[in-house]
Amino acid sequence: MTSAVVVGSGPNGLSAAVVLARAGVDVTVLEAEEEIGGGTRSAELNVPGVLHDICSATHPTGVASPFFASLGLERHGLEWLWPEVDAVHPLDGGRAGVLFRDLDRTAEGLGVDGDSWRRLYAPLAEHSDELIGEIFGPIIHVPRHPVLLAKFGLRSLLPAAVIARRWSTDEARALFAGMAAHAIHPLQRPTTGGLGLMFGMTSHAYGWPVAKGGSQAIAAALAADLVEHGGRIETGHRVTEMPQADIVIFDTSPQTVLRVAGDRLPRRVRRPLSKWRVGPGIFKVDFAVEGGVPWTNEWARKAGTVHVGGTLEEVNAAENEVHRGRMPGRPFVLVCQQYLSDPGRSAGDVHPVWSYAHVPTGYTGDATEAITAQIERFAPGFRERIVAQTVSGPAQLEAHNANYIGGDIAGGSNDPWQLIMRPRMSPNPYSLGVKGLYICSASTPPGGGVHGMGGFHAATRALAAL
Repeated sequence: MTSAVVVGSGPNGLSAAVVLARAGVDVTVLEAEEEIGGGTRSAELNVPGVLHDICSATHPTGVASPFFASLGLERHGLEWLWPEVDAVHPLDGGRAGVLFRDLDRTAEGLGVDGDSWRRLYAPLAEHSDELIGEIFGPIIHVPRHPVLLAKFGLRSLLPAAVIARRWSTDEARALFAGMAAHAIHPLQRPTTGGLGLMFGMTSHAYGWPVAKGGSQAIAAALAADLVEHGGRIETGHRVTEMPQADIVIFDTSPQTVLRVAGDRLPRRVRRPLSKWRVGPGIFKVDFAVEGGVPWTNEWARKAGTVHVGGTLEEVNAAENEVHRGRMPGRPFVLVCQQYLSDPGRSAGDVHPVWSYAHVPTGYTGDATEAITAQIERFAPGFRERIVAQTVSGPAQLEAHNANYIGGDIAGGSNDPWQLIMRPRMSPNPYSLGVKGLYICSASTPPGGGVHGMGGFHAATRALAAL
């Protein structure tokens, strides 16, 4: 029987293992931590009964993932729950851009910019399944829908700030900026528009749900499917030497691949991996809040995700500061209120509020006050409602997940060149150039997010090569 070892139990690693196990391969997943899941873990961090997500929170790419959909993970307890409002981007004075799953409702709320929003996103939402099939894989491939992909790709190459010129109101421009800022890159740089397009498309086509019972439920469902098909998982097993197996797939950073297997790799692979650059980090604060966040804008009180940063110009200024290695006074902050659609995460009237700010790589300061002040800016009285908080800077994040180097949760800098390379320019970027060796982490296409597609592609290529 063919044997395989998957290093790392994040969603990509577990997905790779599931593909192999379903094909009859003898699979073992080795996880360095005591719990599986990587970026899909959940825990009671500060108040008993209040459940927080350790990293990933909202899952538009999870519900859009063709691979997840093919597995029937609901058999193993995975249930998606949708908030009334996908996302809100508040502005001073109580104004806000509001993103509903319903495209027409979103357009109506954007007033004079509504028709332009509809014209941009209606074709994307209508053809979302075809586009997801194209963009959730290697950039270098033979497209099944070349015209559709070309139209999307040409727009995706544009800076977010350029695409946003089609709108005249702060509400529409800020709403797009908040989605594009997930690139953790200055919005005047090329390719940042792509994430704004993709997140808007997924909202109007699938919505932005959470996993019932916490993001850990995604890892648990994948693990159950793996075990059902004969796979095994070993936790507390940090890999420092090459495992002995016919197939080895790394759900790790390129840096870990080089440490463990670097001497086996050909120069054409080793060289780009050694030049792989990490991106900015995050600083995370998990609040336990009595009564929830008192947002001035009422739609924000119903939103699963709130992008906090002010106008497009303010968001861009903050991202530019981070890109230069400086901590902005008013950082871009992501806030998630998963309990609104999943009330079982709360303890009475005390609710988990998930937040993080973009910070420079390896930032060693304390961004707690900056995050709190940004939320307070759009939700006066927030401070008084905080019952407890748990702080995780870049160093703490990396200590609990070795892939988060310097607090980088995206698997590497999202600059244009690395988006094309990811992690090297090849029609098969998952291969490490040696028979049986592969990489499937967020450093491979399609990049960060909980979707399992990196693992799916790496494992299917491994099977094809047998």
